[in-house]
Amino acid sequence: MLDSANYTPRLRTQFRETIRAALKEEFGYSNDMQIPRLDKIVLNIGCGAEAVKDSKKAKSAQEDLTMIAGQKALVTNAKNSIAGFRVREGMPMGAKVTLRGDRMYDFLDRLITIAMPRIRDFRGVSGKSFDGRGNYAMGLKEHIVFPEIEFDKVDEVWGMDIVIATTAKTDAEAKALLKHFNMPFNS
Repeated sequence: MLDSANYTPRLRTQFRETIRAALKEEFGYSNDMQIPRLDKIVLNIGCGAEAVKDSKKAKSAQEDLTMIAGQKALVTNAKNSIAGFRVREGMPMGAKVTLRGDRMYDFLDRLITIAMPRIRDFRGVSGKSFDGRGNYAMGLKEHIVFPEIEFDKVDEVWGMDIVIATTAKTDAEAKALLKHFNMPFNS
């Protein structure tokens, strides 16, 4: 077991020792507070039509997301009733979790070094998925690429949304930050 008082994630150490200096030189910042950094990572699993048929699906998604994140996930509920989809207001529809601090750096490390290489036919992530304010969004078709999920015990394979929020003001700064973390961009 790791001693949590003395543990510092590998990517946090890398950010402090090398990435900050590289970004400061690359963009010519005059102040260290101008250097972009990771703010949070938000993970989301939406169950969709499966949750309408079986209310236990959202609970299953919550348990899987909790194992992946290392932090308890919240069940998300429908905000509006949609008769065409048989969705009622307040019905459980998925799960979400927001990671900050050490857990955020640990998750990003596991995503880049372990999960992405396990994706079938992986050729890198899109370099165009920035929102204009320095945040990056991506999706995974299968949540089972994470080693925390035991494939034999999975009843349903879920898609997963990952949003990486940074303090960068522009997409170019955010892309440079993520490139220094070895995010495998294909463009």
